Order: sequence, then C-alpha cells, then structure tokens
Amino acid sequence: MIVQIEVNNKIIKARKGETIMSALSSAGIMIPSICSMKDFTPTGACRMCVVEVEGRQGLVPSCSQPVSEWMNIKTHSPRVVKSRKTIVELLLSNHPDDCLYCERNGNCELQILAEELNVRERRIMGKKNKYKLDHSSPSIVRDPAKCILCGRCVRVCEEKLSVFAIDFVNRGNRTLIGTAFNKDLNFSSCINCGQCIMVCPTGALFEKDSLPEIEDALNNPEKTVIVQYAPSVGVSLAEEFGIRQGKDISGLINAALRKIGFDRIFDTAFAADIAVVEMANELLSLKGNKDRRPLISGSCPAWVKFAEQWYPDLLPAMSSCKSPQQILGAILKSRYPGVSGIDAATVYSVAVAPCTAKKFEAQREEMTKKGLSDIDAVITTRELAKLIKLYGIDMNQIEPEAADEPYGIRSSAGKLFGASGGMAEGIIRSLPYAAGAKEPSRIKYQELRGGRGRKEAEIRIGKTTYRFAVINGMSDAVNLIEEIQAGKCEYDFIEIMACAGGCVNGGGQPIGTGDNAVRTRVKALYGIDEKETIRCAHKNPEIKELYDNYLGSPMSEKCKSLLHTSYSERKVLL
Repeated sequence: MIVQIEVNNKIIKARKGETIMSALSSAGIMIPSICSMKDFTPTGACRMCVVEVEGRQGLVPSCSQPVSEWMNIKTHSPRVVKSRKTIVELLLSNHPDDCLYCERNGNCELQILAEELNVRERRIMGKKNKYKLDHSSPSIVRDPAKCILCGRCVRVCEEKLSVFAIDFVNRGNRTLIGTAFNKDLNFSSCINCGQCIMVCPTGALFEKDSLPEIEDALNNPEKTVIVQYAPSVGVSLAEEFGIRQGKDISGLINAALRKIGFDRIFDTAFAADIAVVEMANELLSLKGNKDRRPLISGSCPAWVKFAEQWYPDLLPAMSSCKSPQQILGAILKSRYPGVSGIDAATVYSVAVAPCTAKKFEAQREEMTKKGLSDIDAVITTRELAKLIKLYGIDMNQIEPEAADEPYGIRSSAGKLFGASGGMAEGIIRSLPYAAGAKEPSRIKYQELRGGRGRKEAEIRIGKTTYRFAVINGMSDAVNLIEEIQAGKCEYDFIEIMACAGGCVNGGGQPIGTGDNAVRTRVKALYGIDEKETIRCAHKNPEIKELYDNYLGSPMSEKCKSLLHTSYSERKVLL
C-alpha cells in the first residue's frame, strides 16, 4: 500500500510499513547512520539517523520508525543537525587524534560525518581511549581505541557468519568489543574472513600489513620475487583507481607489477584450472562408495577453519585439494625454478588475494614442505592498491601486458572461481572428460549463479547422476551441515564460501563500494567467460603439459604430495 508523507515541505510517496530511512533513501534523501546495515534488523542504537516528526516530543530514529500516512518529517532542521553534531563530537571526545596515521584516513565514516556536520573544533573533552593493539591474528589487527561501539562487526560475525567470535564486553562507560574472556583474537573462534573489517566505520579493524616484508624482498638482489593474483582481484582493483567498476584490468595489473619490480607475474586462475581437474577426479574416485558423504570444497580458508572448530566430523569429507593460491605457490617453488632456470632457494612467493583469511592459510603448517611455505607473503586487494600508489604508477596511463610463461594461459572456468558457484560450474564442465565420457552439450549453468543462499545443479554422465550444491555464505552452510549430519543430504559435491557472493566480496576487497560493486564484479567474471575460447580447465594446454611432464595423472602420488593436504580438529576458546 502506498501512502503519502511530507518531507521538508515536499510530498513524497512511500510504502506503508517501510522505515522512514528507507522511504527517504528511495526519494534521494540520505540520512546518516553509524549502526544500521542493509538486510539487518535496525537497532536505532547510534541515534545519528534521528529526524523530527511533527507531533513527537523527541527526535525519532529513522532507521527503525515505520512511516504512516501524512507523517510530517524534517530531516535537517536545526534541532536535528545539532543532535547529530553533538553525537559526533561525543564520539570524537575520546577518539585518538591520529587521523594522518590511521589505516582508514580518507575512508573513515566518522571522519566523513565530522566533515559533513562541520565539526571543526573540540568542544567536548574526554579521557582518551588507551588500549593495546591486538596483533595476535595472522590476518586481522584490532585497535580498540578507535572502536565507537556501533556493533556492526558483532552483528556480521553472529548473524552472517555464525561465528560469534566477538561481542560487547563490560557495561556502561567501560563497554568495549572483545573476544571470549577478552583474550587476543588469535585465541578466539575468529575464522579470519575479514567481513568485520568491511563493515567497521573506523580504523578499529584492519588487515595485518605485509607490505614492508615484500618491499624488503623487492629490494634484495638475491631474491627472485614472484607474484600471483586471484581471479577476483582483476575485476575489483579498478575501483581503487577511479576506473569503471567491474572492469577487468588484469593486463594493467601485470604491467604495474612489473614496473614495481616483481620478477615474474602469474594469474592464480591457472592454478584454479588444476584445482578443477584434481577435484573432478577426486569426486569420481569417491562416487559409488558405500556410506559416502558428499565431497565438500576446501578452497575457502575461512570455511575450513570454521569446520575445524565446530564440525570436525566433516573434515574426512573435505576435499584434500589445496586452494588455487597454495597450489600455484607449491608449483612455483617446485617445478617452476627448473623450467625457468632460476635458483629455487632464491624464490620469494607473493599472493594477492581478495580475502584476509588467505594470510592465515599461507602460514598454516599444512602449507609447508621441509620447513618452507608454499607462499611467503599474502596481500589483499587493498594492499596491492597501496603498493601501486607507493611506487607512483598511474593505472590510467600504462598499457596492459600479458602474464609470464609458462603458466600464463588459464581457462575462463578458472576465472569463475572468484564468484559463488564458479568452482562447482568449473568442475561440472570437466567432470565428463575426467570420466572418459563425451563432452556435455551444455556449458553454462545458470542455476549455480546469482545471490541465493543455496543453489543446486546436476549433471548426468552415462547412467550416473551427479548432484551439486553451492552454499553462498556461512549462515546457509550451518543448515546444510545439519542435513549432512542427519544423513539427509543427497549431494555429491558441495561448494562452500564463507563470504556471500564468493571471493568478489572477500574481506580484503575495496571498502565502501557497496552491493552494486559486488554484482558488477560477478557480472564481469561471467562476461570474461562468455568471450573466452578456452572455457574448460582440462582444455588448457599448459595444464596438459604440466601433467604430462611433471605431475603425471590427476590424483597421482606426485599430485597428492604437492597439491593435496589434510585438516584436523582445532580447539578454541568459546
């Protein structure tokens, strides 16, 4: 039902029952807020979104107040503006004065609100917050002194990820956000996904900086610095440089990385092709086993840690295939030095990932061989943007370049790993080949695409049907896990990504770009797929060469030693 309301002396239409904030947003009137988030039940806790409603004595939180017919609203009356300004001044009264050094300088919502409300002097003095930085996590740094208690991180961790790693601690003016028993983050149930960073309005949460050690390696003449970048990085980095959202700038990334001084550059999508071939053969080897559970993907390190902590009984069903990042890291330190003529001892391997959990994955004991890690350092998409700016490279002026050879060719199936459902779709494309059957007439599986929480598809090979499921976000994974434990699951392969949307929405991606940017990145990946000539992993000629001359057949002893791993139960504080 449509009703009319009066806003700043103008009549606008709104849907009955929607909130004032929603109605105003649809009319092009933006109301500031710190605590509210899209798709979450409003709490009205921050009071930044208050408006003046005729007939109400006090100001009304627009995020939670539903509209009613002929409601008369003032969005920026002197009383409203004064209230918002006072809230910002109170938040700043005990906030650290280190904006110039802050991780979020220039992209801080508190800073932006202070500018919009013309806060130019300190009228309220408060005792400064003094807390130690928490550097314990391999992925995320906490700075409690900059926390403004908006609660966004808590709600995302609980409601979207079902992890419950952080919550409000203490009461009154001693309230803070912390972990169980207020221990360091590394002792908590945190899965390192970084979604808390994405919603934090200030610099209270940010990724652990890996740039200094990479710069040291770049400046060390005795090091051969090799870098790889994930499929979704190519379609998300553009946003950091004012280039059109979703534009694939992989060629520009290659050129920029060479100008910075990296010795070799590779696209991780090449290793995604290897992962497809390995998992397709792994699935075939398991099909038909009695009392077999579905094969569950293990390429998302946040999901793997989640399973290790809460559902260790599922670990035997987890695919042993490493993630594409770790697969390429292993190859670059084993096979590549021999074919490129470089000393393996000098290789320093860097990965650019859209995900903070990849930092955690790279330092896992399972990802080392004879004391050497597959990957030496991981940086996020945001860190790559900083590195490019540090070296003064103008992304609008350079010309695109190709990745290095060998391993410079990748199929579009490998590129689809950046989107939720892309891994499953890639495996479906190569499964008939792995089974020795004729290729399917269909290559595009629309039912595995989109933002639904659970997506399903099936493929028939001869007389055998394979059923696939894609879980888009951790909250939906919990429901499926319960089905598996109850013996009610009939899927053969399950892809699980912790972040809704997949890697394109990872915790290391550009902050503040919104849902539209995520959809644009996904669209770009599928656009790449439509244009490519090699759309199946097994058709990549360099993959065939690698198997023929080094790895042997898929799932061979060589492959299991180099490309596969195992996981075990992980104890954490509750």
